[in-house]
Amino acid sequence: MKTFDRIVYGSLELFNKYGVNNMTTNHLAANIGISPGNLYYHFRNKEDIIRSIFVLYEEHLNAGFQPYQAGKLDVDMFIGYFDTMFETVWKFRFMYSNLTAILNRDPELSIRYRHTQREALDRSSKILYQLKADGVLAIDADRVTPLADTMRMIAGFWIGYKQTHSCNEIVTKAFLYEGLLRVLMLFRAHSTPEYCAIFTRLEQHYQLLINHYAKPVST
Repeated sequence: MKTFDRIVYGSLELFNKYGVNNMTTNHLAANIGISPGNLYYHFRNKEDIIRSIFVLYEEHLNAGFQPYQAGKLDVDMFIGYFDTMFETVWKFRFMYSNLTAILNRDPELSIRYRHTQREALDRSSKILYQLKADGVLAIDADRVTPLADTMRMIAGFWIGYKQTHSCNEIVTKAFLYEGLLRVLMLFRAHSTPEYCAIFTRLEQHYQLLINHYAKPVST
């Protein structure tokens, strides 16, 4: 792996583990196994590194939320969408934990973030319109985009919400799956009777994952 990529992927792992504020560029270089000078050859500062991580984030979003194929309305199709939502938040959880501070420090990234989110909202809305047309959702057309935006809001700010309501809320997979269940609640509330059973199965599927990841680690 090239040094540039080692820095990007290594920093993503370290930011997720320790947080942005707890990692200086010297910390990053030491943990990645390169000299500070080598890091500065590729990146001017942490904000520069975060912008490169953001490129990975954009690619992840673009690849994951695409319209489904006709005739693919089954549990696996929905799991694919919800897993993509979960994996996005999990893989880039440091961003969701520190989003406001990160964007306030970097106006350029803030502009890119808003643009990326507008595109993601447009794709999500198109998927919901497709689900409405296929008889999955019973919702007025003018409420489709607000529903998509509300789901995005829950996913994007779930970490911050939980952390501000707890003294020591560590971000775990169980923690994030709880937020995913809240998004599922919105789907279930707008589902047609024909598809209620699918959303019940989805809730059971993710509740099992919560139970699995919430188990204490054996010593």
